[in-house]
Amino acid sequence: MSLKWMPREHEMKNHSRYGSEHWGTEAPCTVYEKKPLKDPKGNVIPGLYNAWIRLNNPAQYNSYTTEMVKGVIAGFENASTDRSVVAVIFTGTGPYAFCTGGNTKEYSEYYSMRPEEYGSYMELFNNMVDSILMCKKPVICRVNGMRVAGGQEIGTACDLSIASDLAILGQAGPRHGSAPVGGASDFLPFYLSIEDAMWSCISCEMWSAYKMWRKGLI
Repeated sequence: MSLKWMPREHEMKNHSRYGSEHWGTEAPCTVYEKKPLKDPKGNVIPGLYNAWIRLNNPAQYNSYTTEMVKGVIAGFENASTDRSVVAVIFTGTGPYAFCTGGNTKEYSEYYSMRPEEYGSYMELFNNMVDSILMCKKPVICRVNGMRVAGGQEIGTACDLSIASDLAILGQAGPRHGSAPVGGASDFLPFYLSIEDAMWSCISCEMWSAYKMWRKGLI
């Protein structure tokens, strides 16, 4: 039976959960931009975009603050439901780092000796990882410089990674009394052998982009 007789709404619904309150332009912040999609010849495809989510804290090697984590979550969730977005590029400001993990200044000055507060922060961090994993659009990690510690963990949550020749990747937690349990111990074995994944997690060696490419992470 035809349902053409039924009244229909024709205006498209906005399913975005967040506005622009979690994004900014002045460091430290998360920057969210939509850039026009281009075909292989460089021609703009009308109405289609790539969403760029950029960690903007270059003075501290793009380490993420609590507010920046919220911005990443908002960016991925909005990009996931935005009809005009076809892919997400996750990157950092400047040539020196994609991300070096959590902001140690914030850790020491606020979260140290406040375990309940830090527990809430880690729940927010896990929500950030989930927002990357659950994004309905392909997620490309654009690695410029260092991808270390928590930066490595959120990077490995992406669908694929592209790195500059001078990029280095690795963990840092065990060297400073922490552990790579924010994603590295989960994701690295998918890309590397179990031996390489374990060694990367416990040794804190920095591996070149070329070495990671040979091993399948890049």
